Amino acid sequence: MAKSSASKKALVIVESPAKAKTINKYLGPDFEVKASMGHVRDLPSKGLNVDIENDFEPTYDVMPGKQRAISALKAAAKKCDTLYLATDLDREGEAIAWHLAQLLGMPADKTYRVIFNAITKTSIQQAFADPGKLDMDKVLAQQARRILDRIVGYKISPLLWKKVTRGLSAGRVQSVAVKMVVEKEKEIRKFVPKEYWLMPAVFTTDMASDYTQQWLDFMRTENNSDKPPTLAEQGRWLAGHNAFKAELYRIGDKDFHATSKEQAEPVFNALKAAQFKLADSKTKQSVSRPSAPFITSTLQQAAANRLGFTTKRTMRVAQQLYEGIDVGSMGSLGLITYMRTDSTHLSKEAVTEVRQYIAAKLGADYLPKEANIYAARKSAQQAHEAIRPTDVDFAPADIRDFLTDEQYKLYDLIWRRFVASQTESARWDVTNLNIAAETSAGCCWYRTTGRVLVFDGYTKIWPITSTEQQLPKMNVGQPLAVVDIRADQHFTKPPARYTEAGLVKALEKEGVGRPSTYATIISTIQDRGYVEQTEKKFFATDLGEVVTEKLSEYFPRVMDIAFTRFMEEQLDKIEEHHLDWVGVLKEFYGPFQENLDNAMAQMKHAKAEVTPSEYECPECHKPLVYRFGKNGKFLSCSTYPDCKFACPCDKEGKMIEQKISEHECPECGKPMVHKNGRFGAFLGCSDYPECKTTLKLDKEGNALPPKPPAEPTGVKCYKCKEGELVIRSGKRGPFMGCNRFPRCRTIISAKQLDHLKELQTTGQWPPATPEEADELLGRKKTKAKSKERVALQAKK
Repeated sequence: MAKSSASKKALVIVESPAKAKTINKYLGPDFEVKASMGHVRDLPSKGLNVDIENDFEPTYDVMPGKQRAISALKAAAKKCDTLYLATDLDREGEAIAWHLAQLLGMPADKTYRVIFNAITKTSIQQAFADPGKLDMDKVLAQQARRILDRIVGYKISPLLWKKVTRGLSAGRVQSVAVKMVVEKEKEIRKFVPKEYWLMPAVFTTDMASDYTQQWLDFMRTENNSDKPPTLAEQGRWLAGHNAFKAELYRIGDKDFHATSKEQAEPVFNALKAAQFKLADSKTKQSVSRPSAPFITSTLQQAAANRLGFTTKRTMRVAQQLYEGIDVGSMGSLGLITYMRTDSTHLSKEAVTEVRQYIAAKLGADYLPKEANIYAARKSAQQAHEAIRPTDVDFAPADIRDFLTDEQYKLYDLIWRRFVASQTESARWDVTNLNIAAETSAGCCWYRTTGRVLVFDGYTKIWPITSTEQQLPKMNVGQPLAVVDIRADQHFTKPPARYTEAGLVKALEKEGVGRPSTYATIISTIQDRGYVEQTEKKFFATDLGEVVTEKLSEYFPRVMDIAFTRFMEEQLDKIEEHHLDWVGVLKEFYGPFQENLDNAMAQMKHAKAEVTPSEYECPECHKPLVYRFGKNGKFLSCSTYPDCKFACPCDKEGKMIEQKISEHECPECGKPMVHKNGRFGAFLGCSDYPECKTTLKLDKEGNALPPKPPAEPTGVKCYKCKEGELVIRSGKRGPFMGCNRFPRCRTIISAKQLDHLKELQTTGQWPPATPEEADELLGRKKTKAKSKERVALQAKK
């Protein structure tokens, strides 16, 4: 560890106060720990701020709101002779450390980089005992990613504003993620269901009993959720009646395959009178190996599937567990290792500790002879560790009182997955049965499988749900009684829409983005209105589809999944193989700029494009077409503007007929109709666009009375000097605003009305500048008054 002088402390900088608090107790009095509060410098939000002609030289500025934190760090640095940058160990953390070093200006020989995988006493002391230097390859990889994303976003977003609608944005990775959802939507629309038939049966070994009516009555019962019995409930009923399910799979020497009632009915009729017997029974042992400890993506998937957490929530809670939780007399402790990792590697110490725990708490039978080792992805960084508890002895139940509900649930998930990963495999006896019957259609073969847990192994720690049925004891040749046999019609189902866990899995599989960015990607594409979640499934919006089609046509490389994966690999090579970052950007930028120039010249505005529909205009009987508007896709007359008929359509493009309400338009007296807009349901005049009156609806769908008209005040607006202040009604009561809204957005409290009238009468209103207006309204104290107040306080 680099020594500081006797008179000066060493300065340690981390990202957050929580992390600073936890680390502070592990370092002695010779260290002062401060927090940077995350990123401190970035490309300014306005402008490109990348000099493309000068090897993509970036221009960085201190981020808004961070100047105070930087000033405090600079003041602390002046009192210290050594600087330790202890930010996170990934690219983002390395970039933060580099920006801090640049801003603080400490000599390079006095600036050290310390990295650690866990915030524990041992990890911290080891890191500070052997500090290193900044990894510029990591910094350049992050810088290349940031510049690449800025170029794509800054160049394409204005194009979308011009060609689609204002307020849109594009991103190198987010746009590809939206494309994946859109492509799934197209697959579902193109899907054509195919009919097929199955012949399920229920058999029992109790030849003397007739369970048919009992079974049918049981299947008709509903549980507390108003649903038929679950598979687990059915399994218990079957086990209690020595019964089991089976499926017809072969007739004679041909596989059973029926695609219509005409094909299925003769087989079903032949099975009704058949006599069944057990023709074959084979039992073998199956071994189920535990899954690897969590990496970022698998943690996000498991938290979504088991806990219902969004990726954003998972990463937020994991950050809290990593940075430190106050656990009573022990103070603040980091409970898990770093949560942004793609490695399943475990340190020797962690493996030794968990094996000792398993032997002591579960028994020798649950401890494998050798530690379980898991293969990592090709791009995984083995210097990092998997996500695991920092101390396996901190069992979730033991620290439950110190955690919030969401912290406990996520920690319990991480702890169990880690312990289970080093526990012995579970063993099952799997029995396969073949049941046969001679019928007029030929020899009909049914088959079924049953599984019995022989040794629970890792499932003792990581419970799994099994719907495998428990088979009764039987001998080959034994006759079986039919409890139920049916001919069931089915249709193939379209591809399933992405859930949050499913989208994370797909992004990882395709190499789009990195696990540490998935939460941001998924959050952004929803915030932008490109996709939406309904019942935990992602649907592409009309806006998402239009933007994806435009970008795919004019920016094929940017929107290509394989190219996006290639760019991620290039960024990895900058970090790991010293690839020239400027060369990577030059290789990307040339074709990109060509695509951009072409798009600017040739891309049609989305609102100018139409798509034929199957509908006819009810007013002029000409074809209706689909158009794109500010609220998405809608149906409009193809002769527009000669015929102005328009109506909404649903997600599938089906016409939504106008539903007339019981209300009359307060302006023209014509019926009001139900409509949907950006802000939900409302009532609009049926005579639109001649009459544009609208009424809001409350949560129950009742029409709210129209807002009273703005009340003139006679007071001039001080901002635009042209308008007049009027009294309007808002959520928080009346207020004064300019009657030229939205061109002028002046807002003043209605309580100031009498005061303003008095000022206007004496010629003091409207003032010449906004600063004077603030002073007259008492909204800001002048510097002179502030100085007077400070002087008075000093005298006191």
